[in-house]
Amino acid sequence: MRPSSQRMNSEQLLSKLIAFDTTSTTSNLELIDYIRNYLDDYSIKSLLIPNDDNTRANLYATIGPDDIGGVMLSGHTDVVPTNGQNWNSDPYQVKSDDDAFYGRGACDMKGFIASALAGVPRMTSLKLKTPIHLAFSYDEEIGCVGVKKLINAMESFEVKPRIGLIGEPTDMKMIVGHKGKAAFKVTLTGSSCHSAYITNGVNAVEYAAELVSFIRKMNLKVQQQPLDNSYSVPHSTFHVGNINGGTALNIVPKSCQFEFEVRNLPQEQLDSLMHDVKHYARDVLLPDMKAKYEHCDIQFEPIASYPGLHTDIKSSVIDYTRLINPIDEMGGNVSFGTEAGLFDQQLGINSVVCGPGSIDQAHKPDEFVLRSQIQICDQMITNLVIRCTDSFPYT
Repeated sequence: MRPSSQRMNSEQLLSKLIAFDTTSTTSNLELIDYIRNYLDDYSIKSLLIPNDDNTRANLYATIGPDDIGGVMLSGHTDVVPTNGQNWNSDPYQVKSDDDAFYGRGACDMKGFIASALAGVPRMTSLKLKTPIHLAFSYDEEIGCVGVKKLINAMESFEVKPRIGLIGEPTDMKMIVGHKGKAAFKVTLTGSSCHSAYITNGVNAVEYAAELVSFIRKMNLKVQQQPLDNSYSVPHSTFHVGNINGGTALNIVPKSCQFEFEVRNLPQEQLDSLMHDVKHYARDVLLPDMKAKYEHCDIQFEPIASYPGLHTDIKSSVIDYTRLINPIDEMGGNVSFGTEAGLFDQQLGINSVVCGPGSIDQAHKPDEFVLRSQIQICDQMITNLVIRCTDSFPYT
């Protein structure tokens, strides 16, 4: 076991974690190896679940008994890029002052992971009757991609965590709901010709524009549905983010691509929201295109998706979190997504989102987490460990 004199607190661990550039879509293996070695020093075995090409990996570990569910502490190891951002310091070297720690991932969400790891010495020094599970994922920032590999592996576990604390930045308030999201790439294939003879071709850009316009109108339609005012944007939303097509002004474009997303309230079904869009594309636009050239096509390619979260405020995870969290305050619902909905819907892990820092600082230059937030999270982890020396109150 690591000598007590070498034990690191959460602030020291945060500095170590931020030093690893784990920008989304790049390797997180150096950080994962660091965490695995850190846990190994405390005789904790780690399970690694890699991606298909072994360039990134999830990590899962259990401290305490393995025959009951217990509590899962979950966080993603990846961060968003710093490209094009004007930082006042090196984003991968922690800068600190009396109030905060600055660095990429400080609040989103290496601060929570640091607090969880800082609690490991206490977890192993006490005899836990309730297990604590650590679940750290990759590529969350591009649509909760990596955690799906972890969830697939966890489906075969004989015993799964009973409740989950997902440590996204919430100012340590308890978040019980967030929207789901699905993103698509749409490719329209027409037929090119000289622009002086446009009737001989099928303009993919113009048909794409009609579909984009229809998607925009869907925003008006969803606002006529029952609103959920617990969200700052109280309805589902459609958004087109980019479009690309054509080669020259005097050529009727054969191809056009665009990407769009749907962010749905958790009580609304994604398939229902997408039905009208796909119906308009395939049953209205496409027949008109094919009437001019039979090889025309419209294809929808999924990019990423995750479900929403809708945790009952009276559920066990809220009761339990209230017992350990120094801030006994609900944070309502948020429009940004997390991995909580996946754990909840696919594995039945009753989940709440609660972690140090504010989403207002995430993804920005000079990202920071307040010292006071880390201290509160440290206290929550300490309270959790002490409570886990007793039997788990939920079955």
